[in-house]
Amino acid sequence: MTYKETLEFLYKQLPAFHRIGKAAYKADLSNSTALDNYFGHPHTHYKTIHIAGTNGKGSVSHMIASVLQEAGYKTGLYTSPHLKDFRERIKINGLMISENEVTDFVQRHLKIIEAVKPSFFEMTVALAFDSFSQHMIDVAVVEVGLGGRLDSTNIITPVLSLITNIGHDHMDLLGDTLEKVALEKSGIIKKEVPVVISESQPETKDLFKKKASECNSSIVFADEKFLCRLGKEFSFSGEREFYVSDLNTGIEYKGISPLAGDYQSGNIQALFAAFENLLPHFSLDHKTLLDGIKNTLKNTGLMGRWQILGISPLTICDTGHNKEGLEYVLRQLESLNSSCLHFVVGFVNDKDLNSILPLFPQNAKYYFTRASVDRALDEDKLMAVASHFGLEGTSFPNVKAAYENARAKATTSEVIFIGGSTFVVAEAL
Repeated sequence: MTYKETLEFLYKQLPAFHRIGKAAYKADLSNSTALDNYFGHPHTHYKTIHIAGTNGKGSVSHMIASVLQEAGYKTGLYTSPHLKDFRERIKINGLMISENEVTDFVQRHLKIIEAVKPSFFEMTVALAFDSFSQHMIDVAVVEVGLGGRLDSTNIITPVLSLITNIGHDHMDLLGDTLEKVALEKSGIIKKEVPVVISESQPETKDLFKKKASECNSSIVFADEKFLCRLGKEFSFSGEREFYVSDLNTGIEYKGISPLAGDYQSGNIQALFAAFENLLPHFSLDHKTLLDGIKNTLKNTGLMGRWQILGISPLTICDTGHNKEGLEYVLRQLESLNSSCLHFVVGFVNDKDLNSILPLFPQNAKYYFTRASVDRALDEDKLMAVASHFGLEGTSFPNVKAAYENARAKATTSEVIFIGGSTFVVAEAL
C-alpha cells in the first residue's frame, strides 16, 4: 500500500473521533492494553510526561518538548488531532515520522489490527509508542486525546503528570459538571508521580488534592506559584515578550514567546511549574527553559495557535473551539480595535452553540462555513442559529470559498479571523 492508501484504509476501517465523534469513543482501555501487550510495552523503554486538560494541553506539550530538545534530549512528541498531515501526531525532535514508517507499521501488524479492531486513536497511540521505542528516544511528551482516565494514552507511568485546566468541552462523554470532567482528567495522576495543575479552580481544586493524596503524589497549582504577564505590544511577527515572577522568591524571568495568544500566560506558568518537577530527571537550567519557549515553533512545528496568516488585511486563525478557549480569543480580537472584524467560522455538530455564539460580537461580518469532515455542522443550520444571537452573514459550502470571500470584502485595515473548529483552521492552513 502507498501512504495515501494506508490512510484511506485506516480511515475506512477504524472509527475515528475526529471524523464521526462520540461513536468512535471507547470507554475502556482493553484495546490499548491488548496492543501494548502485543508490542511489548514500548513506552517503558523511555521516560514519559503526560499532559491532559481542556485547553492548552497542545501548547504546553509542544513547549515542554521544545525545552527538552534544547537540552539535547532525543524527544518524542505525541499530540492530536493533526491539522494537515496525519504524521503531525508523531514527531521526534520536531520531525514527523516518515510515510514509509506509517505504511510499514500497518502492513507488518495488520493481523493484530484486524483482531483487536482498535479505534483510529488507539491504533495511532500504539504506532507512536512503538515508533518512539524503535527510534530509541530519551523521553516522550504525550498529550491525552480525550479525558484522561480512559484515554488510550493512559497506559504509561510518567515522571510527571500535568493537567492544564478544566472547561466545558466533551461533557456528553466526560460528565455534565466541571467536577465530573475533572475526575476523568485526574485519572492520569499516578502513584507517587508528581502532578502539576495549571489553574486552581474552586470547583476542582479539592478533587485534585484528594486524588493526589490517594496516590501519594506531590501536587502543585502553577498559578499559586508563578505569575506570567504578557507584553501588551502587538507584533506582526507573532512574537510576544513575557515576564514570569516566582511568587515565593520574587525572582522574575523575562523571555520571548512565538505563541502570542493571551491564553498562553497560564500555559507558561504551567511550564515553569513543570520545569521544577523535571529537574530530578533531566539536566535543565533556566536558560534552556527560556530558549525552549522562544524556539517552540522552530523546534516542534506547532500550528494554529493565534497564528498570523496574513498582514494586509491582518488574518489570524486559532484552534480554540470551546467556551473558555473562545472567550480568550474573542477578547484579544476586540483589543485589536479593528474598524471591522470578519469571522470565517464553522463548528462540529455536537458543539453547544447556545453557550458559544453569545460570545461573538454582533457588530461583525460573518462567513459561515463547514469543514470537510462528517462531524461538521451544516453551514446553513449554523447561520440560522447564529441569527438568533444577532450574528448576521452569508453561508459558504467550504472553508476555501468563505475565506476567499472574506478576503475580497475586508479592507487592508480590517481583521479576518478563522476558527470555531480545529478542522476549519486545518483547511485554512
